[in-house]
Amino acid sequence: MKGVKKGPAEESLYLEYSHQTEGCIFPLHTSVTLFLLSYCECKAFNVCLVLTEESTDTSDTSFLKEALPQDLEIQVISKQALPPIVQNCCLPAVVDQPDVFCRAGLAVVLRHIIQKSYEAEPSRKEILELLGFKKTCLKACAEVSQWTRLCELAIPLAVENFLQESSEQPPTIPEEILELERKLSEPVRVHNDDKLRRQKLKQQKAAGSGPPSGKGKAKSKASAQKTTKDLAASSKSLELKVAFSKLTVQEDAAASNREPSHIRKAKAADLPPLEHVFAEGLYFTLADIVLLPCIHHFLVIICKKFSEKLEQFPLLISWYQRIQEVPKVKTAASKCGIYFLYLPELLNSASKQPVNSNEVAAVDEQSDPLFIGGPRPTMTKLMEKGIEAMFSPHPCPAWTLDWSSLPAAVSPKEGKMSTDRALRKQQQLNNLVYLVLNQAKPGDRIVDFCSGGGHVGIVLAHMLPSCQVTLIENKELSLIRAKKRSDELGLSNIWFIQANMEYFTGMFNIGVALHACGVATDMVIEHCIQTRASFITCPCCYGFIQNTSKFNFPKSEKFKKTLSYKEHMLLCRFADQTAVQLPPERRLIGKQCMGLVDLDRATAAGEHGYSVQVISMEPESCSPKNNMIVGVPL
Repeated sequence: MKGVKKGPAEESLYLEYSHQTEGCIFPLHTSVTLFLLSYCECKAFNVCLVLTEESTDTSDTSFLKEALPQDLEIQVISKQALPPIVQNCCLPAVVDQPDVFCRAGLAVVLRHIIQKSYEAEPSRKEILELLGFKKTCLKACAEVSQWTRLCELAIPLAVENFLQESSEQPPTIPEEILELERKLSEPVRVHNDDKLRRQKLKQQKAAGSGPPSGKGKAKSKASAQKTTKDLAASSKSLELKVAFSKLTVQEDAAASNREPSHIRKAKAADLPPLEHVFAEGLYFTLADIVLLPCIHHFLVIICKKFSEKLEQFPLLISWYQRIQEVPKVKTAASKCGIYFLYLPELLNSASKQPVNSNEVAAVDEQSDPLFIGGPRPTMTKLMEKGIEAMFSPHPCPAWTLDWSSLPAAVSPKEGKMSTDRALRKQQQLNNLVYLVLNQAKPGDRIVDFCSGGGHVGIVLAHMLPSCQVTLIENKELSLIRAKKRSDELGLSNIWFIQANMEYFTGMFNIGVALHACGVATDMVIEHCIQTRASFITCPCCYGFIQNTSKFNFPKSEKFKKTLSYKEHMLLCRFADQTAVQLPPERRLIGKQCMGLVDLDRATAAGEHGYSVQVISMEPESCSPKNNMIVGVPL
């Protein structure tokens, strides 16, 4: 059985454990992580199961015998034994020694496991291929990417609930599973899909027929059925060939031969679509790793109790069968207690049309017959209701840090930027640091959200040694650069967390964000409101603002009574037109639109019991996006 001693690894992986049923470990995030460790044959971490029930004896590991990979050493600990930085994050989480750099959240942790596994065994190219084209699989945060949200959050949670609630009565199939079935019916788009679709057309022609032309005599029913069957088999063989070429590392050289003229000249609209082989398209990726334990345990319940419902998932079952053909998947799965079901391939229902997802409440922009384009009518409409962009005076416009007396690693010049850009960055920091210094008290916890390379957080940690500063950033390389600068300064009051901000659960007093893009600013403000912390944010990328699963715009009740979603989005688009290259009049309109969008944000925070101001940075030339939204709980 698993030992309780730690190995020589320098990183610890913490997984939550609540309970298990029939070989399925809850929460499913833990099952998914263990499956990836097994697939990668990864021994790079000290793996710790963190018990949610404190009454369980951590020295008794007998309850884990059949649920964990038998070749993996695992330590069982209580929540109280977690390092302090991990206690502020959602699990799973990975921590480097000496417990100041943490990676948290399923997608971030899984991507890190893949990187570490590949570094340990570079000959296994298939491990790195799990990250997909340009290594971006599940890299975008769940708030921005509907696909990441479906894989990382929605499906694991929906299947957990389904497993716990299923009884002898026919269950309600989770909407998230139905959505995945719909997504598997959508045409595949890959970076070289035009080339592959032409190969598919060539394959179809070779099988005896192309797209129907409507000419000639009608074929017999039997002949038509045979042609359709041949075409389906022929078409699918191309996708399978391309998909498994990466897994077997042998690419067919003939595929690069020049295509015949009639294939090269075929219009894009006449090319056959590519069909899914795996979850994201043609290639086996991290998304398949995440989905496999979830879908397997879902299908186990369906087969046992409600097998008649299998016909609703022909594409999902086809995916489930195909994934078993991937080398090492069956072995890795069996080590984790996943024994694949044999299911008949259901083709009759595969042609069902996908239903539009209602994941995010969409707004029909065509349903507003009174809408008039351009920003001026919208601004006039607000003015008639007494709503105008209002800026509070800067509390100390001439204040500046004495940059010449600060250590070199504190300066943004250390970020290898140009002299002019470094000066503007210093000016931006002057504004934020002044506001934080005037609010912070000894012992306060300050969080630099979307911290990037740590320009804000490192200055604050240096200037406020009695405060704990936490940098939260989704981009690993940016955070590594920030830690390097911090190490040069010898800072001991700073933490680094690579995670989406919703995975940070710790309490804090002040939240800061410099140029958080689009709805990231709204996420920061929301996080601060939930914690009743002060916030100092400088928004950016107004053009990326849109309705999400968490936010609907306009945000404030005051603006909702006046503007439609489309009118508000118009303000957001024009708010991005503040670049110095633009004509002065357009920049002025852009600044007014920017002020109105931020006034809506400020008003919404005010409705939650905050005193909020919108202030322009000084000098305004330090950035085209020079608004600051400053909120203090009342």
